Amino acid sequence: MGPYPLGMELRRILSLLTLLCAVSLPAAAQEVSFEVPGADEDLTDRLRSNSLVVQELGGADPEEEPSTPQDVVAAARADYARLVAALYDAGYFSPVVRITIDGREAARLSPFDVPSRIGRVAILVQTGPRYSFGAAEIGPLASGTELPEEFRPGGDASTPVLRDTARAAIEGWRERGHATAEIADQSITARHPGATLDASIQVAPGPVVTFGQLVPQGQERMRTERILEIAGLPQGVVYSPAIMDRVTERLRDTGVFSAVALQEQPLGPDDSMNIVATLSESAPRRFGFGAEISSDSGAQVSAFWLHRNLFGGAERLRIEGEIGGIGQGEISTDEIDGIDAGLHLRFSRPATFTPDTTAYFEAAVVGLDEPSFRLVGIGFEAGVDHWFSPRLEGSLGIGLRANRFENALGTRNTTLLYLPGELTWDNRDDPLQPTSGVYMIGTAAPFAVAGDGIGARLTADARGYLGLGEADSTVLAARAQFGTLPGGEIQSIPPDYLFFSGGSDTVRGQSYQSLGAIQQGAPSGGRSFATLSGEVRQMIGDSNFGLVAFADAGYVGRNADFSDGDWHAGAGIGLRYDTPFGPIRVDIATPVRGGGVGDDLFLYIGIGQAF
Repeated sequence: MGPYPLGMELRRILSLLTLLCAVSLPAAAQEVSFEVPGADEDLTDRLRSNSLVVQELGGADPEEEPSTPQDVVAAARADYARLVAALYDAGYFSPVVRITIDGREAARLSPFDVPSRIGRVAILVQTGPRYSFGAAEIGPLASGTELPEEFRPGGDASTPVLRDTARAAIEGWRERGHATAEIADQSITARHPGATLDASIQVAPGPVVTFGQLVPQGQERMRTERILEIAGLPQGVVYSPAIMDRVTERLRDTGVFSAVALQEQPLGPDDSMNIVATLSESAPRRFGFGAEISSDSGAQVSAFWLHRNLFGGAERLRIEGEIGGIGQGEISTDEIDGIDAGLHLRFSRPATFTPDTTAYFEAAVVGLDEPSFRLVGIGFEAGVDHWFSPRLEGSLGIGLRANRFENALGTRNTTLLYLPGELTWDNRDDPLQPTSGVYMIGTAAPFAVAGDGIGARLTADARGYLGLGEADSTVLAARAQFGTLPGGEIQSIPPDYLFFSGGSDTVRGQSYQSLGAIQQGAPSGGRSFATLSGEVRQMIGDSNFGLVAFADAGYVGRNADFSDGDWHAGAGIGLRYDTPFGPIRVDIATPVRGGGVGDDLFLYIGIGQAF
């Protein structure tokens, strides 16, 4: 072997030192320019936000380490594809992108032979013309498939429109049972002289697929047979994305699983498809507490303990206790009423009778010391909750209550048999902070009091929301409540079945249960009831704070036909602070009709909107 050439060794050492210096020295860029001649501000901002060079240099945090020349060159080389993709998304299919680093085109710079310092980076984007569709063809399509409006000859062309069109075609077939529908072929041609884009997309619908078996995996405590019952995947039924969504919802609604994912499997020889459900279980036990305070009804505290999977079949046991009326009384008086307390137990079992039906059993012991009556009772109730649709749910049950109560009409011991029913419609956009939609709930509870006839308690509660302005920063909210109680002997009806008005859930600014009716010459609750409430909710800029102005009015009638009654009203203002678990509410209200006008002031503090 001959002698090792010294000149070659020196050149290698110098190259290595040059590379080390390039890696270690900061970029020290003096200027970053970004030009998009003829483009509007929105497109320019979108392109800038997609540029890694701008992120590296133009918007760098001064507290972070400065970018090295190698970082800048790598970012510049990646920017060509990123900027072109952003332009395709905007409908520009013949752009020219130039990125120069100290006058040299970045695409021609090797990331392993970068300059030691960078003084100026210039990005010049020439968008070219906006393209429209020439030919726009896709098929075959399932009947009723709605394609994007832009996908037509003359429509604005862009890659999002192409993606949405392909997605709509596939979903159209999947909704009709063709679970394996896919894009079989596509031809996209840009014709630059006329700035048009020709698109021809071929869809392969595939066969009509039926559901096979659900295969759960990942469960630890849940029994497999109960997972199958709860999921309710209808084996042999034609595939439907809506059924897949409902299976997922049923499993999630149990509360047993922290994560549920369904995966479609390859087709079997009979065009059936098994579904694998990958499950991750939550901790089975949970507890929580809550608190609310108002100056008229006092403070209320509550706590609960919950087991979400009692016997391995998603059976749920919830035990809850609450104490209310702590410090109850008006600010302007020394009157303090007693303490209300209750202990409730609820056991429920999903997928009883049908996958959408939950059976429940409840037991409760309550003691109420209200301004107009005192009551001690124990009750039991059993029934079913049923899911009809994403918006509509209902329940039906049977219950038995034994009560001892005292009011202005005397002291009684009664036993009440009742049949509670309930329907709920809810299409609000957000239950915690609604800005649109309607919530309605109606209840009917026919009852029989042992030895004293029969009657029924009927109620309705309707709420509506309308958002205004940018990001729905202003929300108009309205609520109406109604109730009527025909039948039954007034002295034997439990007083908590009768209607009162006043307080945080009816008329703010009026004393708690201050409005009732005169029954048989004595003050008591009424047989009919109505309230109207309105709020204007205004967020303050981009903060989490909001202001509220509200007014409430309530009516209580002595008779079930809303006759022989009186009404009162209150109004006030409030402050809201938005949190992930709901807004913190602080309201101040005063009477505007009825007792205490000009004298009384009430404070309400709680979590969640008033309605």
